[in-house]
Amino acid sequence: MKNVVLTEGKNGAHILLDSLEKAGVNSLFGYPGGAVIPLYDALYESSHIKHILVRHEQAAAHAAEGYAKATGKPGVVLVTSGPGATNTVTGIADAFCDSVPLVVISGQVGSAAIGSDAFQELDILSITSSITKVSYQVRTVGELPLIVEEAFKVAVSGRPGPVLIDLPKSVMLAKDTEESQADIWLRQIDTQKPDVDAVQIHQLVAALSKARQPLIITGAGVLKSNAQDLLRILIQHYHIPTVSTLLGLGAVESENPLFLGMVGMHGSIAANQAVDQADFVLNIGSRFDDRVVTNVDDFAKHATIAHIDIDETELGKVLPTAHAIHASADDALNAILTEIKNAKMTDTSKWEESIRQAKRDSMFHYQKSETAIMPQAVIQAVGKVTKGEAVVVTDVGQHQMWVAQYYPFQNNYQMLTSGGLGTMGYGIPAAIGAKFARRDKEVVLFVGDGGFQMTSEELAILNDNDLNIKIILLNNHSLGMVRQWQTLFYNGRLSSTVFKSQPQFNQLAQAYGINYVRIEKPERMLEDLQLAFQSDKSVLIEIIIPDDVKVLPMVNAGAPYRDMITEEDA
Repeated sequence: MKNVVLTEGKNGAHILLDSLEKAGVNSLFGYPGGAVIPLYDALYESSHIKHILVRHEQAAAHAAEGYAKATGKPGVVLVTSGPGATNTVTGIADAFCDSVPLVVISGQVGSAAIGSDAFQELDILSITSSITKVSYQVRTVGELPLIVEEAFKVAVSGRPGPVLIDLPKSVMLAKDTEESQADIWLRQIDTQKPDVDAVQIHQLVAALSKARQPLIITGAGVLKSNAQDLLRILIQHYHIPTVSTLLGLGAVESENPLFLGMVGMHGSIAANQAVDQADFVLNIGSRFDDRVVTNVDDFAKHATIAHIDIDETELGKVLPTAHAIHASADDALNAILTEIKNAKMTDTSKWEESIRQAKRDSMFHYQKSETAIMPQAVIQAVGKVTKGEAVVVTDVGQHQMWVAQYYPFQNNYQMLTSGGLGTMGYGIPAAIGAKFARRDKEVVLFVGDGGFQMTSEELAILNDNDLNIKIILLNNHSLGMVRQWQTLFYNGRLSSTVFKSQPQFNQLAQAYGINYVRIEKPERMLEDLQLAFQSDKSVLIEIIIPDDVKVLPMVNAGAPYRDMITEEDA
């Protein structure tokens, strides 16, 4: 039970804005509608919170995701009731799958009309119950500040994720009076981190110290707890080779000789072979999803499995786990580093040398061309132009995997992509959100021609807000990843994956007031990119790539790593 703080004289809309300011919110992504007019009226006078007017509510959620992924802070969304709220569902689900902290504020019809099938009334709490950590419907203006305060705590605590606040219009209009002040019950969500079990850490380190071929899998949990420096100390001091999930990229510098890149369905040959050969696998902050564990029975079959995760439900869910530790990555790594100082480690020099050789010989390879621009070469060139320091956003598809394979990631908050849900259309709004969060950084968006067309209306925001984003449009005139599967596994039957027509992307860029460059000559590609990146305005850089280039290596769903398809096989 908590006592509500008096805010007498203000209505619910102004109290909400005060509460958002108190939570440190400076950017709000939204779209107005009838049920939230009082909030927008209050925003008219606000000098502390910048509202970014998106062109579709789904984009508001993705932009808030981009903001959150670029900062670690919750992204905030404001939409109206009914279709405004339902249009955010894909973005909320995307955030839930990737553990992204969001606070989504949806307008609702007045309290007296709830349940009457009023205009634009929907039960958004029920609709989003499976894709939010917690959902609230505000009943009185007096409870609003505490609900907002708790929502922000819940969004970032434990395994981060989205929280929904459904706000009736009548509450926005109501003024806070003494009669509205009442002791209220909140859900008392536990926002404390779990304690690290010292006995479990001791047992894990004892097993790790005996391993001759140990391997670390690093996931998004390392980045979300800002534990990358601790991980790097463990890797360097104890010579433990490491691979990464898609969402864990950036936890280890790409050039680290013990880092073998991404693992799994489109992981490097060296990373996947290391998993097959390891005798001890320590997974830190990854949920062992099916893009990593492509075959449960065959995955790391010679290894003892240890798993550290902030979400206790993930432990043992996919694989039998000898050492299951419920903890945040930073707390667990601190405990491991303390414990391991007293451990006598087994000599792993032969394993280490084989890993270093594998990194030199068998990471990623692609067929070069003198007549066509290869997408892998584009990403390597952008890596050189940006010195591996850009905030990199991707949409979903082949380009997403090429970026994961070939961009030289160095840091946290650097790789922004849709992992668990794989949402096409994520890229443009997420890049916009990232740029609002990190105006000091170069923001680069890689997008395919399919995903680009899903949310291209959001290009209007670039000029409106003087944003400088470099958009690399890799155009193969098709839905490349689906086409790849149809080619490899469906006898080349290309069903509805090739675009018969596309927009004139140069005219589209002109319509939205941004610069446009088309790069066509392989021999000038790097020079043309350097020129485009010198612009202080947003640039749409269209690059035509061959329509039949595949993302390789590839492990088919359900297949073991040893059956991965490489360039030599394709």
